[in-house]
Amino acid sequence: MKLHELKPAAGSRKARTRVGRGPGSGKGKTCGRGEKGQKSRSGYSRQRGFEGGQMPLHRRLPKRGFTNPFRTAYRTVNVERLNGLEAGSVVTPESLQKAGLLKKGSQPVKLLGNGELKVGLTVRVHQFTAIAAEKIAAAGGKAERIEPRRGRAPIEPRSGKRKSGAGETDRS
Repeated sequence: MKLHELKPAAGSRKARTRVGRGPGSGKGKTCGRGEKGQKSRSGYSRQRGFEGGQMPLHRRLPKRGFTNPFRTAYRTVNVERLNGLEAGSVVTPESLQKAGLLKKGSQPVKLLGNGELKVGLTVRVHQFTAIAAEKIAAAGGKAERIEPRRGRAPIEPRSGKRKSGAGETDRS
């Protein structure tokens, strides 16, 4: 078989219905839209969740809970997954990413205390649980916190004084 001989399986491809082509086609005049009403008109598009004028479900249900806009989302790794790394090595978010132990992303990393650690490591991540820190110390390693990298440079506070010449024009 050659590339130019490839064809889709018989019956898998169907020609689109051409509407509005006379009464003999079975889809002429109103083109299968029925007689009158909103859905028969051109330009009709129903809103998501529209229930024909009835109060929609998303408005009938009560609002609950709260989403904290300042929440920090962490990428997490369990202590037991660090057993595959070399003893005595320094573990950073970059090294975890290279080892395939961490999801892709730019969020800070948090180490969780699930499982047992059998190798001594120096772990430098943004956050870890108390149990994870205990397990690292028990295995002969060290747990060190690093500061998360911020997206923008911090804004320096303005002093009360204006710089001379700022916003002034020469009127001579």
